[in-house]
Amino acid sequence: MEYCYQTKGVCSTQIILDIDGDIVKSAVFKGGCNGNLKGISALISGMKIDDIIEKCQGITCGRRSTSCPDQLTKALIAAKKKMTAQE
Repeated sequence: MEYCYQTKGVCSTQIILDIDGDIVKSAVFKGGCNGNLKGISALISGMKIDDIIEKCQGITCGRRSTSCPDQLTKALIAAKKKMTAQE
């Protein structure tokens, strides 16, 4: 399943997820810190959704109350809800 999420409060503007069951196959961030976000994408590829949420939820960036990893968790939570609704 491909899922697109519009981020809020961070430099990246969108996260595009490719999910297979409970596994993230890939994540592409639009905008933001290119190298860091490519690194995050490489690290989470093949991981379970819930494991990513556990590790990244609540991470902040500077004075912001959120971050790109935290926005990733929000995207994953929204994608899980969509998948559950489709079942």
